Amino acid sequence: MTDPTPLDLAHAAMEAAPEDDAARLRFYERLADGEVFLLLAGAPEGENVEPELFDVADARFVLVFDREERLARFTGRISPYVALSGRAIAGMLAGQGIGLAVNPEVAPSQILIPPEAVDWLAETLSDGPAEAEARPEEITAPRGLPEALLTALDAKLASAGGLARFAYLAGVTYTGGARGHLLGFVGATPGAEPALARAINEALTFSGLEAAALDVAFFATSDPMAATLARHGLRFDLPQPPTPEDRPAPGSDPDKPPILR
Repeated sequence: MTDPTPLDLAHAAMEAAPEDDAARLRFYERLADGEVFLLLAGAPEGENVEPELFDVADARFVLVFDREERLARFTGRISPYVALSGRAIAGMLAGQGIGLAVNPEVAPSQILIPPEAVDWLAETLSDGPAEAEARPEEITAPRGLPEALLTALDAKLASAGGLARFAYLAGVTYTGGARGHLLGFVGATPGAEPALARAINEALTFSGLEAAALDVAFFATSDPMAATLARHGLRFDLPQPPTPEDRPAPGSDPDKPPILR
C-alpha cells in the first residue's frame, strides 16, 4: 500500500469531523494548492485542452487525480492528461456547471465536488488582499496567535518555494498606536510580492478563523528592518524551488492557463 498523499490526509481529517468547518477548508486548500492531473478527451493542441466529461446523476464532472499512477489505474490504459494546480482547474470551470470528480475509485480521498462548490472555491481563491500603508514603530515577539493559524502559514509557505528566502512573523505596533502581527518576507524574488500576499490571504481564509488578520510586508536582506525581524520574529524558511523544465507544461503559467474546448 502506498503512503497517503497530502490530499488523502486532508480528506480523512474532513471525513472524521464532518461538522468541523476548519477541516473542510483545509481539504479545499490542499486541493487548490496541489498539482493534479486532469484526464483529457484527446491530446492537447497548443494551449487548447479538452477534458473528458462524465455525467453523474444530473451534473457533469471532469476527472482529476493527485498522482499520475492513480489516473493510469483508473483508465487502465495510456491516456492523455495535463498537470495543473487545483486552483487553475477551479478557475477554468467556474460558472460552467461542471464539477470535479477527485480520485474516483482509486484512492481513499475519492470525492465528487459539485459545480456549485467549484464555483465557491474559484470565487474564494479570487479574493485578494487589501493594500494599505503604515509605518512600524516597534517590533516584538508574536503572541497569542492560534495554533491553527501557525499551521496554515507553515503549510502555505511550504508551497511557495523560490518566491522568497524566508519570512518572519512578529508582533508590530504602528505609528498612531495600532497593533497587530506582521509577516515580513525577506529577499523576495522580484515580481513575487503579489503572489506571496495572495498566498497569505488564502492561508487566513482557509484557516477557519473568522477574525484572523495579518499584515504582510517585503524587505531586502540589507534593510535594517530585516535584522529587527530576525531578532524578534518567528522564522519560516521557504524551500528551494525544483529545477525548471526547459519547456513548461500546459497550465504551468498561472497567467496563461490552457483553454478548455
